[in-house]
Amino acid sequence: MTVVKEELKEALEQLKGTGVRITPQRHAVLEYLVESMAHPTADEIYKALEGKFPNMSVATVYNNLRVFKEVGLVKELTYGDASSRFDYVTHHHYHVICENCSKIVDFPYTGLDEIERKAAEQTGFIIKNHRLELYGICPDCNKEG
Repeated sequence: MTVVKEELKEALEQLKGTGVRITPQRHAVLEYLVESMAHPTADEIYKALEGKFPNMSVATVYNNLRVFKEVGLVKELTYGDASSRFDYVTHHHYHVICENCSKIVDFPYTGLDEIERKAAEQTGFIIKNHRLELYGICPDCNKEG
């Protein structure tokens, strides 16, 4: 079984374990997120799936994304513009974002765990999360310039 199929299977089991019913549309949205490395918007997910599910609405996609967020399968990424992007959560990772085309690429880095620990020690806070984003120009846009 491929890694993507295994991740999808585990995600579906996690949903079932929380009592969430697995509809064909819900399955398709989750599968799209697991397979996508592009951090899609809800509209992009809708457009990718509308041919397969002509009766599905953008609201259905948003509702499913909300359920996935509540269960902890998806993170909503906001960058100050009108549309959120959604990231299937497989592991703790960070993002590099192209300032030109808005492409988002994941990169793993464990170095910030130490910063979290030090911040908790020095401030007394219980650190629950952190977010790191790096901005630049992706290789494709760099070729154009």
